[in-house]
Amino acid sequence: MLELPEALTRPAVLGPVLLLVAYAAYSLVLRPSTLPAGVPIVGARPGEWFGLWRARWRNARDMEGATATAYREHRDRVVVLPVAGACDFVQVPARELQWLVDQPDADVDLHTQVLDTLQIDYTVVDPRLVHDPVHHKLISTLLTRETGNLVPDLLDETRIGVDALFGGAGDDGEGFREVCVYDALRRVIGQVTNRVFVGQPLCRDGALLDAGIAYAQDVPMGSAMLRLVPAPLRPLLAPLLTLPNRLHTRRFYRILRPEVERRLAAFRARRDPAKMNGKEEKEEEPNDFLQWCIAQAAALGDPYYARPETLSGRVLLLNFASIHTSSFALTHALLDLAAADPACVAELRAEVQGVLAARGGAWDKRALGEMRRLDSVMRESQRLHSFVTLAVSRKVVRPGGVVTPSGVRVPRGAVLCAPSYPVFHDPDIYPDPDRFVPFRFADIRSGGGEGGERKGDAGSSSYVQRARQAFATTSPDYVAFGHGRHACPGRFFAATELKLILAYIVTHYDIEPLARRPDNLWIGMNRIPPMKATIRVRRRKEATV
Repeated sequence: MLELPEALTRPAVLGPVLLLVAYAAYSLVLRPSTLPAGVPIVGARPGEWFGLWRARWRNARDMEGATATAYREHRDRVVVLPVAGACDFVQVPARELQWLVDQPDADVDLHTQVLDTLQIDYTVVDPRLVHDPVHHKLISTLLTRETGNLVPDLLDETRIGVDALFGGAGDDGEGFREVCVYDALRRVIGQVTNRVFVGQPLCRDGALLDAGIAYAQDVPMGSAMLRLVPAPLRPLLAPLLTLPNRLHTRRFYRILRPEVERRLAAFRARRDPAKMNGKEEKEEEPNDFLQWCIAQAAALGDPYYARPETLSGRVLLLNFASIHTSSFALTHALLDLAAADPACVAELRAEVQGVLAARGGAWDKRALGEMRRLDSVMRESQRLHSFVTLAVSRKVVRPGGVVTPSGVRVPRGAVLCAPSYPVFHDPDIYPDPDRFVPFRFADIRSGGGEGGERKGDAGSSSYVQRARQAFATTSPDYVAFGHGRHACPGRFFAATELKLILAYIVTHYDIEPLARRPDNLWIGMNRIPPMKATIRVRRRKEATV
Protein backbone atom coordinates (compact mmCIF):
# COMPACT_ATOMS: atom_id res chain seq x y z
CA MET A 1 0.00 0.00 0.00
CA LEU A 2 1.39 3.40 -0.98
CA GLU A 3 2.04 6.00 1.72
CA LEU A 4 0.45 9.42 1.12
CA PRO A 5 3.75 11.25 0.34
CA GLU A 6 4.70 8.56 -2.14
CA ALA A 7 1.27 8.64 -3.78
CA LEU A 8 1.51 12.40 -4.25
CA THR A 9 4.69 12.00 -6.30
CA ARG A 10 2.98 9.90 -8.94
CA PRO A 11 2.35 11.88 -12.16
CA ALA A 12 -1.31 10.87 -12.28
CA VAL A 13 -1.84 12.49 -8.87
CA LEU A 14 0.81 15.20 -8.85
CA GLY A 15 -0.31 16.71 -12.17
CA PRO A 16 -3.91 17.53 -11.12
CA VAL A 17 -2.73 18.69 -7.67
CA LEU A 18 -0.21 21.13 -9.17
CA LEU A 19 -2.83 22.31 -11.64
CA LEU A 20 -5.28 23.06 -8.84
CA VAL A 21 -2.62 24.85 -6.77
CA ALA A 22 -1.57 26.94 -9.75
CA TYR A 23 -5.16 27.80 -10.56
CA ALA A 24 -5.87 28.76 -6.95
CA ALA A 25 -2.77 30.98 -6.84
CA TYR A 26 -3.72 32.61 -10.13
CA SER A 27 -7.32 33.17 -9.02
CA LEU A 28 -6.43 34.61 -5.63
CA VAL A 29 -3.31 36.62 -6.47
CA LEU A 30 -2.44 36.99 -10.14
CA ARG A 31 -5.71 37.15 -12.10
CA PRO A 32 -6.78 40.72 -12.89
CA SER A 33 -9.92 41.62 -10.97
CA THR A 34 -13.15 42.09 -12.91
CA LEU A 35 -14.68 44.02 -10.03
CA PRO A 36 -14.74 47.81 -9.72
CA ALA A 37 -12.58 49.29 -7.02
CA GLY A 38 -13.94 50.99 -3.93
CA VAL A 39 -17.55 49.74 -4.01
CA PRO A 40 -19.34 47.89 -1.18
CA ILE A 41 -19.47 44.09 -1.25
CA VAL A 42 -22.86 42.83 -0.09
CA GLY A 43 -22.46 40.04 2.46
CA ALA A 44 -18.81 40.80 3.35
CA ARG A 45 -17.92 41.74 6.92
CA PRO A 46 -15.24 44.28 7.87
CA GLY A 47 -11.84 42.82 8.62
CA GLU A 48 -12.61 39.17 7.86
CA TRP A 49 -10.31 37.01 5.77
CA PHE A 50 -11.51 35.87 2.35
CA GLY A 51 -14.42 38.29 2.61
CA LEU A 52 -15.47 37.98 -1.03
CA TRP A 53 -15.47 34.18 -0.94
CA ARG A 54 -17.46 34.07 2.30
CA ALA A 55 -19.91 36.68 1.02
CA ARG A 56 -20.66 34.45 -1.99
CA TRP A 57 -21.86 31.63 0.25
CA ARG A 58 -23.74 33.90 2.64
CA ASN A 59 -25.66 35.46 -0.22
CA ALA A 60 -26.35 32.10 -1.88
CA ARG A 61 -27.90 30.88 1.38
CA ASP A 62 -30.06 34.00 1.77
CA MET A 63 -30.60 35.64 -1.61
CA GLU A 64 -33.74 37.39 -0.44
CA GLY A 65 -31.86 39.06 2.39
CA ALA A 66 -28.88 39.91 0.18
CA THR A 67 -31.00 41.67 -2.46
CA ALA A 68 -32.93 43.51 0.26
CA THR A 69 -29.68 44.68 1.89
CA ALA A 70 -28.24 45.89 -1.41
CA TYR A 71 -31.44 47.81 -2.20
CA ARG A 72 -32.08 49.20 1.28
CA GLU A 73 -28.55 50.19 2.31
CA HIS A 74 -27.03 51.06 -1.09
CA ARG A 75 -30.02 52.14 -3.14
CA ASP A 76 -28.17 54.84 -5.05
CA ARG A 77 -24.76 53.14 -5.27
CA VAL A 78 -23.09 50.51 -7.38
CA VAL A 79 -22.41 47.39 -5.29
CA VAL A 80 -20.82 43.98 -5.75
CA LEU A 81 -23.32 41.18 -5.10
CA PRO A 82 -21.37 37.89 -5.14
CA VAL A 83 -23.36 34.64 -5.31
CA ALA A 84 -21.81 31.15 -5.06
CA GLY A 85 -22.74 29.01 -8.03
CA ALA A 86 -23.40 32.10 -10.13
CA CYS A 87 -20.89 34.96 -10.26
CA ASP A 88 -19.84 38.23 -8.62
CA PHE A 89 -22.52 40.57 -9.94
CA VAL A 90 -21.92 44.30 -10.19
CA GLN A 91 -25.33 45.76 -9.44
CA VAL A 92 -26.17 49.26 -10.58
CA PRO A 93 -28.90 51.29 -8.85
CA ALA A 94 -32.46 50.77 -10.10
CA ARG A 95 -32.43 54.26 -11.60
CA GLU A 96 -29.58 53.17 -13.90
CA LEU A 97 -31.39 50.09 -15.29
CA GLN A 98 -32.53 51.95 -18.39
CA TRP A 99 -28.94 53.05 -19.04
CA LEU A 100 -27.81 49.41 -18.80
CA VAL A 101 -30.34 48.05 -21.33
CA ASP A 102 -29.59 50.94 -23.71
CA GLN A 103 -25.86 50.10 -23.95
CA PRO A 104 -24.70 48.60 -27.27
CA ASP A 105 -23.93 44.89 -27.43
CA ALA A 106 -20.33 45.79 -28.28
CA ASP A 107 -20.02 47.18 -24.73
CA VAL A 108 -22.23 44.93 -22.60
CA ASP A 109 -23.56 41.69 -24.05
CA LEU A 110 -26.47 39.49 -22.98
CA HIS A 111 -25.52 36.61 -25.28
CA THR A 112 -22.02 36.27 -23.81
CA GLN A 113 -23.51 36.25 -20.33
CA VAL A 114 -25.99 33.50 -21.23
CA LEU A 115 -23.24 31.33 -22.71
CA ASP A 116 -21.29 31.55 -19.47
CA THR A 117 -24.21 31.32 -17.03
CA LEU A 118 -25.61 28.16 -18.61
CA GLN A 119 -22.16 26.75 -19.48
CA ILE A 120 -23.50 26.17 -22.98
CA ASP A 121 -20.34 24.55 -24.35
CA TYR A 122 -20.89 21.69 -21.88
CA THR A 123 -24.65 21.56 -21.19
CA VAL A 124 -25.85 21.62 -24.82
CA VAL A 125 -24.93 18.68 -27.07
CA ASP A 126 -24.52 21.00 -30.09
CA PRO A 127 -23.34 24.39 -28.74
CA ARG A 128 -23.57 25.94 -32.21
CA LEU A 129 -27.35 25.99 -31.74
CA VAL A 130 -26.83 28.69 -29.09
CA HIS A 131 -23.72 30.35 -30.49
CA ASP A 132 -25.63 30.86 -33.75
CA PRO A 133 -29.23 31.39 -32.61
CA VAL A 134 -30.90 32.03 -35.98
CA HIS A 135 -34.20 30.77 -34.52
CA HIS A 136 -34.49 33.87 -32.31
CA LYS A 137 -35.72 35.84 -35.29
CA LEU A 138 -38.50 33.30 -35.83
CA ILE A 139 -39.66 33.80 -32.24
CA SER A 140 -39.68 37.60 -32.32
CA THR A 141 -41.32 37.79 -35.77
CA LEU A 142 -43.25 34.73 -36.93
CA LEU A 143 -44.31 33.38 -33.53
CA THR A 144 -45.45 36.80 -32.35
CA ARG A 145 -47.26 37.51 -35.62
CA GLU A 146 -48.94 34.10 -35.76
CA THR A 147 -50.03 33.99 -32.12
CA GLY A 148 -53.55 35.18 -32.95
CA ASN A 149 -53.96 32.52 -35.64
CA LEU A 150 -52.72 29.83 -33.25
CA VAL A 151 -55.29 30.50 -30.48
CA PRO A 152 -57.75 27.82 -31.76
CA ASP A 153 -54.95 25.22 -31.63
CA LEU A 154 -53.92 26.40 -28.17
CA LEU A 155 -57.53 26.16 -26.94
CA ASP A 156 -57.98 22.68 -28.41
CA GLU A 157 -54.86 21.40 -26.67
CA THR A 158 -55.78 23.21 -23.44
CA ARG A 159 -59.13 21.43 -23.32
CA ILE A 160 -57.53 18.05 -23.86
CA GLY A 161 -54.64 18.62 -21.44
CA VAL A 162 -56.53 20.29 -18.59
CA ASP A 163 -59.52 17.93 -18.69
CA ALA A 164 -57.23 14.90 -18.67
CA LEU A 165 -55.49 16.08 -15.49
CA PHE A 166 -58.23 18.07 -13.71
CA GLY A 167 -61.40 16.29 -14.85
CA GLY A 168 -62.83 12.85 -14.10
CA ALA A 169 -64.42 11.43 -11.00
CA GLY A 170 -63.78 13.26 -7.75
CA ASP A 171 -62.16 11.89 -4.65
CA ASP A 172 -65.09 12.49 -2.30
CA GLY A 173 -68.82 13.00 -2.26
CA GLU A 174 -68.52 16.64 -3.27
CA GLY A 175 -66.84 15.72 -6.53
CA PHE A 176 -63.50 17.43 -5.77
CA ARG A 177 -60.21 15.83 -6.71
CA GLU A 178 -56.74 16.73 -5.43
CA VAL A 179 -54.21 17.91 -7.98
CA CYS A 180 -50.50 18.65 -7.60
CA VAL A 181 -50.49 22.08 -9.19
CA TYR A 182 -46.97 22.22 -10.59
CA ASP A 183 -46.91 18.64 -11.88
CA ALA A 184 -50.25 19.04 -13.64
CA LEU A 185 -49.57 22.46 -15.12
CA ARG A 186 -46.09 21.49 -16.28
CA ARG A 187 -47.67 18.69 -18.30
CA VAL A 188 -50.39 20.96 -19.68
CA ILE A 189 -47.87 23.66 -20.62
CA GLY A 190 -45.64 21.10 -22.30
CA GLN A 191 -48.51 19.73 -24.36
CA VAL A 192 -50.00 23.10 -25.33
CA THR A 193 -46.62 24.65 -26.13
CA ASN A 194 -45.53 21.74 -28.29
CA ARG A 195 -48.77 21.98 -30.25
CA VAL A 196 -47.24 25.19 -31.60
CA PHE A 197 -43.71 23.79 -31.80
CA VAL A 198 -44.26 20.41 -33.50
CA GLY A 199 -48.03 20.03 -33.98
CA GLN A 200 -50.15 16.93 -33.60
CA PRO A 201 -49.79 14.11 -32.65
CA LEU A 202 -46.29 14.57 -31.22
CA CYS A 203 -47.42 17.29 -28.81
CA ARG A 204 -49.29 14.55 -26.93
CA ASP A 205 -46.44 12.05 -26.96
CA GLY A 206 -45.70 11.43 -23.28
CA ALA A 207 -42.13 10.30 -23.90
CA LEU A 208 -41.34 13.43 -25.92
CA LEU A 209 -42.82 15.68 -23.25
CA ASP A 210 -40.96 13.84 -20.49
CA ALA A 211 -37.64 14.19 -22.33
CA GLY A 212 -38.20 17.90 -22.94
CA ILE A 213 -39.22 18.55 -19.34
CA ALA A 214 -36.26 16.57 -18.00
CA TYR A 215 -33.84 18.45 -20.26
CA ALA A 216 -35.23 21.74 -18.99
CA GLN A 217 -34.15 20.61 -15.51
CA ASP A 218 -30.80 19.24 -16.66
CA VAL A 219 -29.41 22.48 -18.09
CA PRO A 220 -29.69 24.73 -15.00
CA MET A 221 -28.63 21.93 -12.65
CA GLY A 222 -25.65 20.96 -14.78
CA SER A 223 -24.53 24.54 -15.26
CA ALA A 224 -24.82 25.28 -11.52
CA MET A 225 -22.62 22.28 -10.68
CA LEU A 226 -20.08 23.17 -13.36
CA ARG A 227 -19.77 26.73 -12.08
CA LEU A 228 -18.72 25.35 -8.69
CA VAL A 229 -15.88 23.45 -10.39
CA PRO A 230 -12.59 25.27 -11.14
CA ALA A 231 -12.49 26.21 -14.82
CA PRO A 232 -9.47 23.99 -15.72
CA LEU A 233 -11.32 20.90 -14.43
CA ARG A 234 -14.63 21.57 -16.20
CA PRO A 235 -13.68 19.80 -19.47
CA LEU A 236 -12.75 16.73 -17.40
CA LEU A 237 -15.87 16.64 -15.21
CA ALA A 238 -18.43 17.95 -17.70
CA PRO A 239 -19.04 14.57 -19.43
CA LEU A 240 -20.06 13.12 -16.07
CA LEU A 241 -22.03 16.11 -14.74
CA THR A 242 -23.94 16.59 -18.00
CA LEU A 243 -24.67 12.92 -18.70
CA PRO A 244 -28.43 13.43 -18.10
CA ASN A 245 -28.40 16.27 -20.66
CA ARG A 246 -27.05 13.96 -23.36
CA LEU A 247 -29.38 11.09 -22.49
CA HIS A 248 -32.50 13.24 -22.60
CA THR A 249 -31.30 15.03 -25.75
CA ARG A 250 -30.87 11.72 -27.59
CA ARG A 251 -34.26 10.50 -26.39
CA PHE A 252 -35.93 13.70 -27.61
CA TYR A 253 -34.13 13.54 -30.97
CA ARG A 254 -35.02 9.87 -31.46
CA ILE A 255 -38.75 10.54 -31.01
CA LEU A 256 -38.83 13.71 -33.13
CA ARG A 257 -36.51 12.62 -35.94
CA PRO A 258 -39.05 10.64 -38.05
CA GLU A 259 -41.38 13.64 -38.16
CA VAL A 260 -38.51 15.97 -39.04
CA GLU A 261 -37.39 13.71 -41.89
CA ARG A 262 -40.97 13.38 -43.17
CA ARG A 263 -41.40 17.16 -43.14
CA LEU A 264 -38.07 17.76 -44.86
CA ALA A 265 -39.00 15.33 -47.64
CA ALA A 266 -42.44 16.92 -48.08
CA PHE A 267 -40.97 20.42 -48.08
CA ARG A 268 -38.44 19.54 -50.79
CA ALA A 269 -41.08 17.75 -52.86
CA ARG A 270 -43.43 20.73 -52.76
CA ARG A 271 -40.64 22.88 -54.18
CA ASP A 272 -39.64 20.39 -56.89
CA PRO A 273 -42.39 20.08 -59.55
CA ALA A 274 -40.82 16.86 -60.85
CA LYS A 275 -41.50 15.16 -57.50
CA MET A 276 -44.96 16.58 -56.88
CA ASN A 277 -48.01 14.34 -56.89
CA GLY A 278 -51.64 14.89 -56.14
CA LYS A 279 -51.34 14.08 -52.46
CA GLU A 280 -48.52 16.52 -51.87
CA GLU A 281 -50.28 19.28 -53.77
CA LYS A 282 -53.31 18.98 -51.49
CA GLU A 283 -51.34 18.61 -48.25
CA GLU A 284 -51.47 21.79 -46.22
CA GLU A 285 -48.12 22.96 -44.89
CA PRO A 286 -48.09 22.96 -41.07
CA ASN A 287 -48.04 26.30 -39.31
CA ASP A 288 -45.68 25.61 -36.42
CA PHE A 289 -42.15 26.33 -35.24
CA LEU A 290 -40.64 23.17 -36.74
CA GLN A 291 -41.97 24.07 -40.17
CA TRP A 292 -40.73 27.65 -39.86
CA CYS A 293 -37.25 26.29 -39.02
CA ILE A 294 -37.33 24.09 -42.12
CA ALA A 295 -38.27 27.03 -44.32
CA GLN A 296 -35.58 29.18 -42.69
CA ALA A 297 -32.97 26.47 -43.26
CA ALA A 298 -33.82 26.39 -46.97
CA ALA A 299 -33.54 30.18 -47.18
CA LEU A 300 -30.18 30.23 -45.40
CA GLY A 301 -28.74 27.62 -47.73
CA ASP A 302 -26.30 26.07 -45.24
CA PRO A 303 -26.85 22.27 -45.02
CA TYR A 304 -26.16 22.41 -41.28
CA TYR A 305 -29.47 24.16 -40.61
CA ALA A 306 -31.45 21.46 -42.45
CA ARG A 307 -29.93 18.52 -40.56
CA PRO A 308 -32.56 16.59 -38.55
CA GLU A 309 -30.34 16.92 -35.47
CA THR A 310 -30.14 20.70 -35.87
CA LEU A 311 -33.90 21.08 -36.34
CA SER A 312 -34.64 18.77 -33.40
CA GLY A 313 -32.12 20.69 -31.29
CA ARG A 314 -33.84 23.99 -31.96
CA VAL A 315 -37.18 22.54 -30.84
CA LEU A 316 -35.54 21.12 -27.70
CA LEU A 317 -33.95 24.46 -26.84
CA LEU A 318 -37.30 26.16 -27.15
CA ASN A 319 -38.79 23.57 -24.79
CA PHE A 320 -36.03 24.42 -22.31
CA ALA A 321 -36.63 28.17 -22.64
CA SER A 322 -40.39 28.07 -22.29
CA ILE A 323 -41.83 25.15 -20.34
CA HIS A 324 -40.33 25.66 -16.88
CA THR A 325 -40.74 29.43 -16.71
CA SER A 326 -44.34 29.24 -17.98
CA SER A 327 -45.13 26.38 -15.58
CA PHE A 328 -43.76 28.41 -12.67
CA ALA A 329 -45.84 31.46 -13.66
CA LEU A 330 -49.10 29.53 -13.99
CA THR A 331 -48.49 27.58 -10.76
CA HIS A 332 -48.01 30.85 -8.88
CA ALA A 333 -51.17 32.36 -10.37
CA LEU A 334 -53.37 29.36 -9.57
CA LEU A 335 -52.08 29.15 -6.00
CA ASP A 336 -52.65 32.89 -5.59
CA LEU A 337 -56.26 32.55 -6.77
CA ALA A 338 -56.87 29.52 -4.56
CA ALA A 339 -55.69 31.49 -1.50
CA ALA A 340 -57.48 34.72 -2.47
CA ASP A 341 -61.00 35.83 -1.60
CA PRO A 342 -63.40 33.48 -3.46
CA ALA A 343 -65.10 36.58 -4.82
CA CYS A 344 -61.96 37.20 -6.88
CA VAL A 345 -62.38 33.92 -8.77
CA ALA A 346 -66.08 34.63 -9.26
CA GLU A 347 -65.32 38.08 -10.66
CA LEU A 348 -62.64 36.67 -12.94
CA ARG A 349 -65.01 33.97 -14.18
CA ALA A 350 -67.71 36.55 -14.84
CA GLU A 351 -65.31 38.66 -16.91
CA VAL A 352 -64.26 35.70 -19.09
CA GLN A 353 -67.85 34.57 -19.60
CA GLY A 354 -69.00 38.12 -20.35
CA VAL A 355 -66.32 38.74 -22.97
CA LEU A 356 -66.97 35.40 -24.65
CA ALA A 357 -70.72 35.96 -24.65
CA ALA A 358 -70.28 39.36 -26.28
CA ARG A 359 -68.11 37.76 -28.97
CA GLY A 360 -70.39 34.85 -29.70
CA GLY A 361 -68.32 32.39 -27.72
CA ALA A 362 -65.18 32.95 -29.82
CA TRP A 363 -61.90 32.37 -28.01
CA ASP A 364 -59.44 34.51 -29.95
CA LYS A 365 -56.59 36.94 -29.36
CA ARG A 366 -58.91 39.95 -29.25
CA ALA A 367 -61.16 38.30 -26.66
CA LEU A 368 -58.15 37.55 -24.46
CA GLY A 369 -57.02 41.15 -24.86
CA GLU A 370 -60.35 42.37 -23.50
CA MET A 371 -60.01 40.26 -20.34
CA ARG A 372 -58.20 42.91 -18.31
CA ARG A 373 -58.79 41.34 -14.92
CA LEU A 374 -57.37 38.05 -16.19
CA ASP A 375 -54.34 39.91 -17.55
CA SER A 376 -53.93 41.75 -14.25
CA VAL A 377 -53.97 38.50 -12.25
CA MET A 378 -51.05 37.15 -14.28
CA ARG A 379 -49.08 40.40 -14.10
CA GLU A 380 -49.66 40.80 -10.36
CA SER A 381 -48.77 37.19 -9.63
CA GLN A 382 -45.50 37.56 -11.51
CA ARG A 383 -44.76 40.83 -9.73
CA LEU A 384 -45.13 39.08 -6.41
CA HIS A 385 -43.41 35.80 -7.28
CA SER A 386 -41.13 36.48 -10.23
CA PHE A 387 -38.36 33.97 -10.92
CA VAL A 388 -36.18 36.99 -11.78
CA THR A 389 -34.33 38.24 -8.69
CA LEU A 390 -31.65 40.24 -10.53
CA ALA A 391 -32.60 42.06 -13.72
CA VAL A 392 -31.02 42.43 -17.17
CA SER A 393 -27.66 40.74 -16.53
CA ARG A 394 -25.01 41.69 -19.10
CA LYS A 395 -21.30 40.86 -19.38
CA VAL A 396 -18.93 43.77 -20.00
CA VAL A 397 -17.06 43.01 -23.25
CA ARG A 398 -15.64 46.42 -24.11
CA PRO A 399 -11.81 46.26 -23.80
CA GLY A 400 -11.55 49.29 -21.55
CA GLY A 401 -14.66 48.49 -19.53
CA VAL A 402 -17.63 50.83 -19.14
CA VAL A 403 -18.41 53.75 -16.87
CA THR A 404 -21.81 53.87 -15.17
CA PRO A 405 -23.82 57.11 -14.95
CA SER A 406 -22.71 57.43 -11.32
CA GLY A 407 -19.07 57.42 -12.44
CA VAL A 408 -17.96 53.89 -11.49
CA ARG A 409 -15.63 52.20 -13.97
CA VAL A 410 -16.56 48.53 -14.40
CA PRO A 411 -13.76 46.39 -15.93
CA ARG A 412 -14.12 44.05 -18.87
CA GLY A 413 -15.35 40.61 -17.81
CA ALA A 414 -17.61 41.88 -15.02
CA VAL A 415 -21.31 41.01 -15.04
CA LEU A 416 -23.60 44.01 -14.65
CA CYS A 417 -27.18 43.76 -13.41
CA ALA A 418 -29.90 45.81 -11.75
CA PRO A 419 -32.23 45.01 -8.82
CA SER A 420 -35.51 43.23 -9.53
CA TYR A 421 -36.93 41.41 -6.50
CA PRO A 422 -36.69 44.39 -4.11
CA VAL A 423 -38.17 46.72 -6.75
CA PHE A 424 -41.21 44.47 -7.06
CA HIS A 425 -41.59 44.71 -3.27
CA ASP A 426 -40.95 48.44 -2.90
CA PRO A 427 -43.97 50.17 -1.25
CA ASP A 428 -43.03 53.46 -2.94
CA ILE A 429 -43.63 51.79 -6.32
CA TYR A 430 -46.27 49.18 -5.49
CA PRO A 431 -48.45 50.08 -2.48
CA ASP A 432 -48.99 47.14 -0.11
CA PRO A 433 -46.34 45.26 -2.09
CA ASP A 434 -46.35 41.95 -0.20
CA ARG A 435 -50.08 41.34 -0.72
CA PHE A 436 -51.61 39.74 -3.80
CA VAL A 437 -53.91 42.39 -5.23
CA PRO A 438 -55.38 40.53 -8.21
CA PHE A 439 -56.85 43.48 -10.07
CA ARG A 440 -54.13 46.00 -9.22
CA PHE A 441 -53.17 46.60 -12.86
CA ALA A 442 -56.71 46.36 -14.22
CA ASP A 443 -57.68 49.17 -11.85
CA ILE A 444 -54.73 51.26 -13.02
CA ARG A 445 -55.77 50.72 -16.65
CA SER A 446 -59.26 51.95 -15.82
CA GLY A 447 -57.87 54.96 -13.94
CA GLY A 448 -58.89 53.82 -10.47
CA GLY A 449 -55.82 52.10 -9.03
CA GLU A 450 -52.27 52.87 -8.05
CA GLY A 451 -48.92 51.20 -8.16
CA GLY A 452 -45.97 50.62 -10.41
CA GLU A 453 -46.63 52.79 -13.42
CA ARG A 454 -47.51 56.43 -13.84
CA LYS A 455 -51.25 56.83 -14.28
CA GLY A 456 -52.69 58.97 -16.99
CA ASP A 457 -56.20 60.33 -17.49
CA ALA A 458 -58.27 57.21 -18.21
CA GLY A 459 -60.66 59.17 -20.37
CA SER A 460 -57.99 60.47 -22.72
CA SER A 461 -55.24 57.85 -22.48
CA SER A 462 -54.16 56.25 -25.72
CA TYR A 463 -54.14 52.53 -26.43
CA VAL A 464 -50.36 52.51 -25.94
CA GLN A 465 -50.63 54.16 -22.53
CA ARG A 466 -53.26 51.64 -21.39
CA ALA A 467 -51.25 48.74 -22.79
CA ARG A 468 -48.30 49.67 -20.56
CA GLN A 469 -50.14 47.92 -17.74
CA ALA A 470 -50.55 44.70 -19.75
CA PHE A 471 -48.94 41.45 -18.63
CA ALA A 472 -46.35 41.23 -21.42
CA THR A 473 -45.30 44.89 -21.25
CA THR A 474 -41.95 45.68 -19.64
CA SER A 475 -40.64 48.79 -17.89
CA PRO A 476 -37.78 49.63 -15.48
CA ASP A 477 -40.22 48.85 -12.63
CA TYR A 478 -41.52 45.63 -14.18
CA VAL A 479 -38.84 43.25 -15.48
CA ALA A 480 -40.49 39.84 -15.18
CA PHE A 481 -39.79 39.44 -18.91
CA GLY A 482 -36.63 41.55 -18.89
CA HIS A 483 -36.61 44.99 -20.45
CA GLY A 484 -35.29 46.79 -23.49
CA ARG A 485 -34.43 45.35 -26.89
CA HIS A 486 -33.38 42.03 -25.34
CA ALA A 487 -36.61 41.47 -23.40
CA CYS A 488 -38.01 37.95 -23.79
CA PRO A 489 -38.89 37.66 -27.50
CA GLY A 490 -41.59 35.05 -26.86
CA ARG A 491 -43.41 36.96 -24.12
CA PHE A 492 -46.46 37.84 -26.23
CA PHE A 493 -47.02 34.20 -27.13
CA ALA A 494 -46.38 33.13 -23.52
CA ALA A 495 -48.84 35.71 -22.18
CA THR A 496 -51.54 34.54 -24.60
CA GLU A 497 -50.96 30.88 -23.74
CA LEU A 498 -50.94 31.42 -19.96
CA LYS A 499 -54.05 33.60 -19.96
CA LEU A 500 -55.92 31.13 -22.16
CA ILE A 501 -55.12 28.18 -19.88
CA LEU A 502 -56.01 30.13 -16.72
CA ALA A 503 -59.26 31.40 -18.26
CA TYR A 504 -60.22 27.85 -19.24
CA ILE A 505 -59.51 26.54 -15.74
CA VAL A 506 -61.56 29.19 -13.88
CA THR A 507 -64.54 28.88 -16.24
CA HIS A 508 -64.61 25.07 -16.24
CA TYR A 509 -63.51 24.22 -12.70
CA ASP A 510 -64.35 25.21 -9.15
CA ILE A 511 -61.29 25.70 -6.96
CA GLU A 512 -61.62 24.87 -3.28
CA PRO A 513 -60.21 27.84 -1.31
CA LEU A 514 -56.91 27.42 0.51
CA ALA A 515 -56.66 28.64 4.11
CA ARG A 516 -53.11 29.82 3.36
CA ARG A 517 -50.96 30.00 0.27
CA PRO A 518 -47.96 27.63 0.47
CA ASP A 519 -44.60 29.37 0.69
CA ASN A 520 -42.25 29.70 -2.26
CA LEU A 521 -38.79 28.13 -2.25
CA TRP A 522 -35.39 29.79 -2.69
CA ILE A 523 -32.72 27.72 -4.42
CA GLY A 524 -29.64 29.90 -4.61
CA MET A 525 -30.64 33.02 -6.51
CA ASN A 526 -33.76 31.41 -7.97
CA ARG A 527 -37.24 31.72 -6.50
CA ILE A 528 -39.61 28.93 -7.43
CA PRO A 529 -43.14 27.87 -6.46
CA PRO A 530 -43.84 25.08 -3.94
CA MET A 531 -43.40 22.09 -6.26
CA LYS A 532 -45.59 19.67 -4.31
CA ALA A 533 -48.41 22.03 -3.33
CA THR A 534 -51.89 20.71 -4.08
CA ILE A 535 -55.33 22.18 -4.63
CA ARG A 536 -58.75 20.54 -4.95
CA VAL A 537 -60.76 21.14 -8.10
CA ARG A 538 -64.18 20.11 -9.37
CA ARG A 539 -65.59 20.18 -12.88
CA ARG A 540 -68.34 22.81 -13.13
CA LYS A 541 -71.59 21.40 -14.47
CA GLU A 542 -72.70 24.79 -15.79
CA ALA A 543 -69.49 25.42 -17.78
CA THR A 544 -70.61 26.22 -21.34
CA VAL A 545 -67.79 28.27 -22.84
